[in-house]
Amino acid sequence: MSDDTPSDPDSTPVSSDDAAGQTTPPPVAASVNDYVAARAAVEAEDSAAAKAREVVAAGAREAVEAGRTSAKAEYTDKDLQHLSDLEHVRERPGMYIGDTSTRGLHHLVYEVVDNSIDEAMAKFANTVTVTVHTDGSVTVEDDGRGIPVTRHDQLSEELDREVSTLEGVMTVLKFGGKFEKGAYQTSGGLHGVGVTVVNFLSQWAEVEVSRDGYTWTQEYERGVPTGPVVKGRVTKRTGTKTTFKADRKIFSVTKYNFDALSKRLQELAFLNSGVHIKFLDERNGEGGDFQYERGIVEFVEHLNRASDVLHTDVIQIIGEKDGTEYEIAMQYSTEFTENVQSYVNNIHTIEGGTHVSGFRSALTRTLNAYGKKENLFKGTVPGGDDFREGITAVISVRVPHPQFEGQTKTKLGNSDVEGIINTGVGEQLAKYMEENPRIAKTIVRKGLLAAEAREAARKAKDLLRKRKDALGGGGLPGKLRDCISKNMEECEIYLVEGDSAGGSAEGGRMREYQAILPLRGKIINAYKSREDKVLANEEVQSMIQAFGTGIGADQDLTKRRYNKIIIMTDADVDGSHIRTLLLCFFYRQMYQLVAGGHVYVAQPPLFRVQHGKSRYYVQSEEEMKGQLLERGLNDTFFESEDGRRAEGETMRQLCTALASMEDAIIALERRGISLRIHAVRLDPVSGKLPSHLLTYENEEHWFHSQDEVETLLNEKGWRLDNEVDDDDELEGVNEEDAESKTDSENPEVMAHLAELHEVRTINSGLKDLQPLGFGLEDLIPIERTGATAPRFELIRGEDIRRPLGDLRELLAEVRAAGEKGLQLTRFKGLGEMNAEELRETTLDPANRTLVKVNLADVGAADEMFRLLMGDKVEPRREFIEKHALDVRNLDV
Repeated sequence: MSDDTPSDPDSTPVSSDDAAGQTTPPPVAASVNDYVAARAAVEAEDSAAAKAREVVAAGAREAVEAGRTSAKAEYTDKDLQHLSDLEHVRERPGMYIGDTSTRGLHHLVYEVVDNSIDEAMAKFANTVTVTVHTDGSVTVEDDGRGIPVTRHDQLSEELDREVSTLEGVMTVLKFGGKFEKGAYQTSGGLHGVGVTVVNFLSQWAEVEVSRDGYTWTQEYERGVPTGPVVKGRVTKRTGTKTTFKADRKIFSVTKYNFDALSKRLQELAFLNSGVHIKFLDERNGEGGDFQYERGIVEFVEHLNRASDVLHTDVIQIIGEKDGTEYEIAMQYSTEFTENVQSYVNNIHTIEGGTHVSGFRSALTRTLNAYGKKENLFKGTVPGGDDFREGITAVISVRVPHPQFEGQTKTKLGNSDVEGIINTGVGEQLAKYMEENPRIAKTIVRKGLLAAEAREAARKAKDLLRKRKDALGGGGLPGKLRDCISKNMEECEIYLVEGDSAGGSAEGGRMREYQAILPLRGKIINAYKSREDKVLANEEVQSMIQAFGTGIGADQDLTKRRYNKIIIMTDADVDGSHIRTLLLCFFYRQMYQLVAGGHVYVAQPPLFRVQHGKSRYYVQSEEEMKGQLLERGLNDTFFESEDGRRAEGETMRQLCTALASMEDAIIALERRGISLRIHAVRLDPVSGKLPSHLLTYENEEHWFHSQDEVETLLNEKGWRLDNEVDDDDELEGVNEEDAESKTDSENPEVMAHLAELHEVRTINSGLKDLQPLGFGLEDLIPIERTGATAPRFELIRGEDIRRPLGDLRELLAEVRAAGEKGLQLTRFKGLGEMNAEELRETTLDPANRTLVKVNLADVGAADEMFRLLMGDKVEPRREFIEKHALDVRNLDV
């Protein structure tokens, strides 16, 4: 969706020969001091690059303001700049993950999960666990082979220092195991950039590898290792656990959508039969446990759960040729839509590709041949669209070297795959139909009925054309309040709910280029009605006449009378229902308008801000908070009783650091951990709070890093409660270590390890506070008497002083200061606005926000419409029960 808004408003290297003479891989890496030096160099380089870019940007702004070009007459080597991999990813993240909004945020999770699924596809992993933590960080863990941790010769030679394979995977672009047929036969990742990009775009990340009898860990901050790979405790497990938190400096949104993650993880479970995927969202306690032994057959059954199927058995086609494996499952229902979902190496190809075209061609050819052979066609011969009406199919192919469009992979381009699928589907489907004639005839007759309905719809269109010349644009509905302009590119039409709302919109519209079309009642459900029935609906006819494009396959966008079609309904139950029905109509009958980006939904602002004679509008609570904070920083500074002071840019940096910790501190306290008590555990050297809590027989042990945990576990011989309990000797572990692992006084009592991921976020904020002269102690209130001077003061202007007990109070006070002189009005919805307010908030292009309706995932759209608009009640009831607590502003 897009908005139509104004552009202005220490650990030494371990020897590879252990005491027992066995060979274990060392976490070959430089010393901690080397890492610190390297990190400082990178940070200095980042800082210098940032300053250079700011100077360039400032110069460009000044040039524009002066009406001059920013280009220089001289063009020298000084004008060219080389960016490191890290800098390039952080400077241009959209090239790697699509964008930095919600879509790109979720893409980070998918990149890491895809690596684990690749292990499953290669038959080395069985379980993948995904956890979203309360602070917004994410952990992805698998039981695969684990990333190698030994020295990588090629990288070490190229970089002229010791580099482990793990570090290479996490910090070097174009480095991976998927370029040649070695570690992976097929995989979703191709470019060797996935998990590296995730690391580069994360505020912090940590990887724990279990392999060769031990755990190995390495931590990173914004893509730079904070130390070498550390050898940890003895384990018989194998696998990789990656934890990361998206960087707020990169992403505009850092809150994950539960439904989006759950849907994708369930898809992966369907596509990889037998693989166990566990999902937990600690923010709400919800999750999922996905495992499907019958794979995509169960996927099709899931997609058709809200539909009446024509045959109970799901048709399954499996084959392999020239290294390309394919599996297809399909089933027909009484629906009138086609729902084909395609995947290549588990990647959802939402734009299809050669595998989809091969399937469609084979389907049409085979069904047509069967119908003619059985003499089922008397006159009308169905076409490809007819034979696909009501079909639900999942196409999953595994290609050794797929050719995708970009890193985000939305369309397959391998030409050989089309022929492989075409031939395989044609042969197996023809055989199935010969063996199951009853089902075969049912399917063919379904296509025949679709062809007859198409013919009836054509006649209905001809009738409309003859009666009012509707599709040609000559006749217009009488209730249309048309605009004056004949320039289609600037013309807009608002679809409003009822005549009364139409009156308000009529009074507030810009008559020159805005038209109003009131719709009485609720239009026909276009999802479960045939095209000819939809065409008979009076409100549908009015829209067809007004738009001028025609409908269905006959739609011609060059004949449209308006460039934007805007749905504007009330924010109540009826308004939401009408909006859903209209979206369903556009999806089914005017698909090209949606695909072309011409359909919008009016999104009124949440706040109106009045300041003197000027006023403006704000869309969301978060945006309002940000504006109040920015405004409150003007003419405001901050003092402490010991003489520390913050103003100007320092004040802004202080508030930004505090805002980055705000939610994490609240989440920590919700765990029952007081910041005051936790502060006692602060490491005086690193300035960090402990983020790991190990509990053993009711004793608490706090640690600042995973390697500290591992040291104690090895010294005590304790086992973690989530480790596999097995008395067998561990392979690859020397005798002394194996004995120490079971040499505890109470071997049946195991330790529990909890990682406080929100503490990592707080530590990152504390690091930002340090150069400003503030620290953790400033966040904790101190008991004081009323007679003593305030600990901190927020000073605004010359005479306004606000005493503060701790730094945590600063944000609220600055926001409150920003609200001074403003009159905030919070709107409840379109239904409560008069013509003037409607014009200001929703009709005026200078103020309004329009949400563009797009088709990023057609399969997901079809599934949602089928669930909400189909005949079956039970799936709809389950959906409502699942999402009932998510409802806001319920109209009752």
